Amino acid sequence: MSLTEELDALFDLKSFRGKFQIFSGNILQVISESMATTGCVVETQDDCRDESEAWVLKMIAIATILTAGVTGVAIPLVGKKRRLLRTDGNLFIATKAFAAGVILATGFVHMLPDGSSALSDPCLPEKPWSKFPFSGFIAMMASLLTLLFDFVGTQFYERRHEGKATAGNEPGGDKSVETASNSVIVPVECGAEKVFGVGIHAHAAHHSHSHSHRHTHPHGHQASDGNAVGLGIGHSHGFEDSEEEEEAGGVRHVVVSQILELGIVSHSVIIGLSLGVSQSPCSIRPLIAALSFHQFFEGLALGGCISQARLKWVSATVMACFFAITTPAGIGVGTGVASFYNPNSPRALAIEGILDSVSAGILVYMALVDLIAADFMSKRMRCNARLQAVSLLALFLGAGLMSSLAIWA
Repeated sequence: MSLTEELDALFDLKSFRGKFQIFSGNILQVISESMATTGCVVETQDDCRDESEAWVLKMIAIATILTAGVTGVAIPLVGKKRRLLRTDGNLFIATKAFAAGVILATGFVHMLPDGSSALSDPCLPEKPWSKFPFSGFIAMMASLLTLLFDFVGTQFYERRHEGKATAGNEPGGDKSVETASNSVIVPVECGAEKVFGVGIHAHAAHHSHSHSHRHTHPHGHQASDGNAVGLGIGHSHGFEDSEEEEEAGGVRHVVVSQILELGIVSHSVIIGLSLGVSQSPCSIRPLIAALSFHQFFEGLALGGCISQARLKWVSATVMACFFAITTPAGIGVGTGVASFYNPNSPRALAIEGILDSVSAGILVYMALVDLIAADFMSKRMRCNARLQAVSLLALFLGAGLMSSLAIWA
């Protein structure tokens, strides 16, 4: 008796194969039925339907939203070398906190409920959509996958950065970078007070601080700040430490900017498409104001991350333009397919619900972890009580205003 025959006799593999084929066939049938393109009869009375006026409003929406997006993403990129608009200034940090509140409210108040509404729509088959809370589950998995990509991407860029730094250093050089990088939480000084920084920003601050008390004598001797003697005493690593701190932050912001843009773009397409297929001026008018506000502050947060990532000008411009045109392009596509696109078909509802839920998970993670926590746990925020108060006020104000827009849009 062959091995296959023995296994068949022991586990009854033929019966198992038959049951598995039936089960997989039922699953495929349920999925195909739930993603069908057939329409769903929805009894709605739209007294505000006017295709000609709706088309004019869509053109206004494209111009307005495009302008808002370009302005928002361009301010940090163009103004990073100007005094009031610099990305390391207190004004920008407070504005970024407001934008983070807008993004957080977008995920919780707009995207997640929209995804839940689409995936629980009566036009979708009861199985499997009504048997499981897919929107929350998809948002959770999107957050966890974002964490995974964030972690892996940061490690990749850190290793590449450290490789370049190691190649440029002579053997036997300063080992403080290696020592600090092995610590997740390291102490940094805020005047006479000692506080703790977290992650790569703390690493950079600790590295900078570890050199700030070392001075080099003209004859090669080192002395502390309190015991430095001689007219030729100078700071040996100040300029290099400043550059290393900026480069360390830039490595982190490369990953943040790319993931944040992914989350923004994935829901911008759906938002634009939904506005484009609408033929109701009463629905489009409030959306123009809401999406312009939303696009401006999302662009401000994304532009700040791109600017802090210290990308090449071409890469930064491509990312900024891709963000700015996504929603207007979605409106254009929606306008073109409005005559035959059925937003109430099971396939359209399923795709919309899944993308909205994925966007919610990404935006909530990015807002809480990479925008809010990263800034509020920084040394600068901890050492400036006024900046803390202003940033917290801006954060709650941004979240509150964006949430209130759900009344109209």
